[in-house]
Amino acid sequence: MAIAVIPSLLRKYTGGRERIEVHGRNVREILAALDRQFPNFSANLMEDGDLKGSVAVSIDGELATAGLLEPVGETSEVFFVPAIGGGF
Repeated sequence: MAIAVIPSLLRKYTGGRERIEVHGRNVREILAALDRQFPNFSANLMEDGDLKGSVAVSIDGELATAGLLEPVGETSEVFFVPAIGGGF
């Protein structure tokens, strides 16, 4: 099973849990699995059927670029993190 790593700001929706085992072949399925355990969890990360612009996903240390369709391995670690912005 993959492991979803929940940032501290979202742990109030998971009963304080930081690491949650979930089944899923892509980010969309991981979020659906989280919703089954913690109803409406994904509502905090999604808007209009896609990830919010303020959310980034990292899988096994690599930034996910395919959004909800990004593949997730059976033993992957999936991190949901605030997107980093900036510039001059």
